[in-house]
Amino acid sequence: MITFDPDSLRERVADLEARMGEPGFWDDQAEAARVSSEHSRLTRRLERYDRLVREYEDAGELLSLDGDMADDIVAMLRPLRAELDRLQEDALFTGEYDTGDALMSLHAATGGIDAQDFTEMLLRMYLRWSSDRGFQTEVLEATPGEEAGLKSATVSFAGENAYGILKAERGKHRLVRLSPFDQAHRRHTSFSQVVVAPLLPDDAELELDEGDLRIDTYRASGAGGQHVNKTDSAVRITHLPTGIVVQCQNERSQTANKQTAMRMLRSRLAELQLEEREAEIARERGVAADTGFGGTNIRSYVLQPYQQVKDHRTGHEVGNAQGVLDGGIDGFIHAYLLAQASGEVV
Repeated sequence: MITFDPDSLRERVADLEARMGEPGFWDDQAEAARVSSEHSRLTRRLERYDRLVREYEDAGELLSLDGDMADDIVAMLRPLRAELDRLQEDALFTGEYDTGDALMSLHAATGGIDAQDFTEMLLRMYLRWSSDRGFQTEVLEATPGEEAGLKSATVSFAGENAYGILKAERGKHRLVRLSPFDQAHRRHTSFSQVVVAPLLPDDAELELDEGDLRIDTYRASGAGGQHVNKTDSAVRITHLPTGIVVQCQNERSQTANKQTAMRMLRSRLAELQLEEREAEIARERGVAADTGFGGTNIRSYVLQPYQQVKDHRTGHEVGNAQGVLDGGIDGFIHAYLLAQASGEVV
């Protein structure tokens, strides 16, 4: 089990500082940037831990001075517990891309209009959650359904550990409810697929063969004024060997959309390589690998005949389904990361 170890963290920071002080450190700009980024990230983590320790010690001193304030002090400590959980979570991110940004694609699966509506519900859930987390998001593509909801959407998440956190959401999500699109108001089950990839930097070393790509342009849809309906600015790229399709219509320029789509494609291909590695590890361990391209149902959101959201990988469940759909998914993510660290899931 991986735990937060401040002493090891201080040793790592000291090692990084020694490397940054070596002659010629900046000769290799890419490596220097990586070391500097890790140093900044770990330093911030230590500062958060030291602040939590000080606040905890202050609360202890206050309690020793005035026992009647026990209830107030307990209330003061609750946010510290939540932040300490975040620090514990940070220690779980050991993968190659875990500390970086993420790219999430949502696709309506089985369920027709209900699946498209569910996909839009999930997009709203993730955007609300990311706002509470302090991540910066950008909707790169959103394809509306014929009557309601979204056929697909792609969002970038920028922030520390974005990919390490969001990869817990990869897989098929299931919704059970009374359908607002059924005149008889019967209970329907629908599905939406969530794929999460590391958002690679523009200079990432992942070669693409132009002969493996089919590039199509089309007119963008949705918000954006008159321009989006008059020019073929949107770009769709299909990677023929894998069948991966990415598209972008967020920019007014076709060239800018193509550049963004190419970056999305490189990220998806990197994720595919990671998933193949995870599948191999899973076979060796004899456990199931939960990946974004597979058909495994990872979580169910039941709104009728009772309210419950349950993660089928960890068993974590919540009775307040609406609270989850409003962005309250941290408990599910934390449970998955702990299960992954203990080897129960890959």
